[in-house]
Amino acid sequence: MPDYQAPLRDIRFVMDEMLDYPAHYASLPGGEEASPDVVAAILEEGARFAREVLLPLNQSGDREGCLLEGGEVKAPKGFKEAYAQYVEGGWPSLAADPAHGGQGLPHSLAMVLNEMICSTNLAWGMYPGLSHGAADALRHHGTEAQQATYLTKLVEGTWTGTMCLTEPHCGTDLGLIKTRAVPTDDGAFEITGTKIFISAGEHDLAENIVHLVLAKLPDAPEGSKGISLFVVPKFLPDEAGNPGERNGVVCGSLEHKMGIHGNATCVMNFDAAKGFLVGAPNKGLACMFTMMNAARIGVGIQGLGLTEASFQNALTYARDRLQMRALSGAKAPEKAADPIIVHPDVRRMLLTQKAFAEGGRMLTLYTAQMIDVVEHGSDAAERERAETLLGLLTPIVKAFLTEVGFEATNEGVQVFGGHGFIQEWGMEQLVRDARITRLYEGTTGIQALDLLGRKVLMSQGESLKVFTREIHKFCQAEEGNSELAEFVRPLAKLNAEWGELTMGIGMKAMADREEVGAASVDYLMYAGYVTLAYLFARAAKQARAALAEGSEEAAFYRAKLDTARFFYQRLLPRTRAHKAAIEAGAEPLMAISAEDFGLGFEI
Repeated sequence: MPDYQAPLRDIRFVMDEMLDYPAHYASLPGGEEASPDVVAAILEEGARFAREVLLPLNQSGDREGCLLEGGEVKAPKGFKEAYAQYVEGGWPSLAADPAHGGQGLPHSLAMVLNEMICSTNLAWGMYPGLSHGAADALRHHGTEAQQATYLTKLVEGTWTGTMCLTEPHCGTDLGLIKTRAVPTDDGAFEITGTKIFISAGEHDLAENIVHLVLAKLPDAPEGSKGISLFVVPKFLPDEAGNPGERNGVVCGSLEHKMGIHGNATCVMNFDAAKGFLVGAPNKGLACMFTMMNAARIGVGIQGLGLTEASFQNALTYARDRLQMRALSGAKAPEKAADPIIVHPDVRRMLLTQKAFAEGGRMLTLYTAQMIDVVEHGSDAAERERAETLLGLLTPIVKAFLTEVGFEATNEGVQVFGGHGFIQEWGMEQLVRDARITRLYEGTTGIQALDLLGRKVLMSQGESLKVFTREIHKFCQAEEGNSELAEFVRPLAKLNAEWGELTMGIGMKAMADREEVGAASVDYLMYAGYVTLAYLFARAAKQARAALAEGSEEAAFYRAKLDTARFFYQRLLPRTRAHKAAIEAGAEPLMAISAEDFGLGFEI
């Protein structure tokens, strides 16, 4: 069975040394509750729960899968008991508002716990995963009565939530949905339609499931402007607020999937189900975005968690597996062969995983600070800046970390060689589970259009400038530091180039809007590499300072510098290929004719 040790030392480095989380928490209203001692205890207990409770269920849950009988779904053995421990431990309420039964701690702490869950049992983690987003949507857009009915239950974890968007005939283009909401005499609505790909849509872990459903009113405008949001519980709450009458919503079937077998991915049928309008009529998409943005960052963390899990197990295997001798001579002459970690290509794969895990952790924790400020910051200007950065970084977190996460888990299989292809080692499961992360909550292409089209070009580059100015100030401040020149000089050049590339795309798009779609994915990947380069430069600065002070953990800081160098010298050059593809423009993609594609119609 694969093993996992939460990377607490690296987490503490990013939080305490690089990003100064103690000062960050102290600056938040009520943040004094997140003292260093409290944070340390939460991280250690979260690590124990992930390794001792969730990890042993990961492979068995994948093999067993979920069972659907008579519209009821049973999760794999042990999942229900693990969820009960999760609720008993108070984990669902960690970062929720005390007004609704939460502990009021910063959201960033919950994000660190989420990484550990994703590393040990992604399928299980998806059951409570969307509940936080559902609670946020109701907190921001629900009525007082809806909040009183649902929020505390979602916060404490006795009820879970889902997000019901996709339908059989449409995915991202939600303007095409057919689910209908017909008003009833009691002020509620009858919801009728079918939703697909609903994670944790039906299960036996919690006593009730709260579905947030997109549907259209009878007089709704066409397209996305006519979408409304409804809360549709599995069981209608009775007068005491407990699960009462069964509602007209049932799981019609379970999807047979490539991965995440332990999570119930459902086709949900709504047959005149009783629902309640959330927010204003025809404004449901704006309400749902509250939930969708949280989910996008959560999926990015899934990519990070799987990267870390794959790296840890590949590293252990590479230390033990004997094969061939090092090209420069035997490194373990007392053994029949050298461990494969001596071979350069194995090191390339391991370091790729390591760099993406550590870089991804820096990115998510940097983004988490922005979430804390947006939610709890007392300074309006700081909140506005944090919201701008969060909007810019969210598609990068989601898409870049899942793209490189899939690469990293594939490299993990490769390190194991033929054993990586065999189920018992657990490495192929990580690949299968990672594959969905590039798809759900918006594919990489959709995230890329959001980044380039909506966040950057529609703001005329202003949102990007907020971030590139920060990078520029860092580079300026360290310009005379010879020890950081290997990082600062290439970073400064790329930071300036990022703006130039953006301007070039914008100019082309004025003549041909297809240029945005043609450039978008390469643009997002370019942005991801430059963002990680900035964070690795900051990490290198901190490591240099610790070494200069004679730290007793010199080996840790030297490894941090070596990983930063590997990223800059072996991974960051990928920006050259992305830049070339961007500058090639739309013509190579759009020039091919329907005839050349073998189609019987024009494209």
